[in-house]
Amino acid sequence: MKWSVLGWLLLSGLLGSPCADAQDIDLSRYRLVDLTHSYNAETVYWPTAPSTFTRTRDAWGETPGGYFYSSFSFCTPEHGGTHLDAPLHFAANARATADIPLEQLVAPAIVLDVQPQATRDRNYRVTAADVEAFERTHGPIAPGTIVIVRTGWSRFWPNAREYLGDDRKGADARLSFPGVGEDAARLLIEQRRVAVLGIDTASIDYGPSTDFIAHRIGAARGVPNLENLANLDKLPVRGAIVIALPIKIDGGSGGPVRVIALVPRG
Repeated sequence: MKWSVLGWLLLSGLLGSPCADAQDIDLSRYRLVDLTHSYNAETVYWPTAPSTFTRTRDAWGETPGGYFYSSFSFCTPEHGGTHLDAPLHFAANARATADIPLEQLVAPAIVLDVQPQATRDRNYRVTAADVEAFERTHGPIAPGTIVIVRTGWSRFWPNAREYLGDDRKGADARLSFPGVGEDAARLLIEQRRVAVLGIDTASIDYGPSTDFIAHRIGAARGVPNLENLANLDKLPVRGAIVIALPIKIDGGSGGPVRVIALVPRG
């Protein structure tokens, strides 16, 4: 059975009743975990990105009125740092960033841990067998779930050479990091009908990919990606609620996103 986000929150006890208001949300029962890397001069971008993160000071200091005031401008490509890929990123006429339903971006999450495999093979691709093994141990992955792949790669952030496998800029970079294989992507997206795929590397597709098949499978079914996630070691295999809210860019193919998880205490 597919539960709505509201229904799932009611079932889990986060909301007290169907008529609950803000006062009924007991956040003391949850730890808040930030799954986001900060944007700064060290933020890792795809090698072909035309620019990186810049922050410009527009105002700083005491005003004629006698109070302090500061203001900045910032600029960043959509796809760098902890960010969301909208379906439009790999499918024409698909949903843009601002059009993704909130029900996909606020949902229960599971963590698929492939650290041992990724440690042995830095170009490892998650397989359908990995997903099936997870389900045998932890139960089925329900429709509408946010699936997060933990490879352990965030330990290399922000060292671009270690994280990407190559710190050169441009199309000649030879990338090397884990991702999601085609059979796993099809199982999760087409059969399990997950809401979002997330990962702690620079891409859902593994580093050497040239066809970006995992992106394309998800985009065709309206499934966004979360990339460059952090702190996945602080999440349980099941039980967390993930909230992933990108900058609401009309017509965008993605954008920076603040991702947090509500993790039950105890």
